[in-house]
Amino acid sequence: MVKEIRASHILVGSEEKAKELLNKIKAGYVFEKIAGEESKCPSKKKGGDLGWFGRGRMVREFENAAFSLKKGELTLTKTQFGWHIIKKIDER
Repeated sequence: MVKEIRASHILVGSEEKAKELLNKIKAGYVFEKIAGEESKCPSKKKGGDLGWFGRGRMVREFENAAFSLKKGELTLTKTQFGWHIIKKIDER
């Protein structure tokens, strides 16, 4: 059973912007570079890296989306903070 995951994210204000950036990443743009340039979260200084976290540490919508991913996968999800592009880096 997965106890913790390591994930990165990019936080933006609209679904349209999130989809635009996700398409760029899928086309080969570097996730961490886009996070550093576009994210509204302080984690942008670390390329969007949120480090390791377990259940109960993030808002429910974010946590559910992040924990449902396989290593290396990306997804979009909306929370009260805005739209997130989430990338699951690892799990343990």
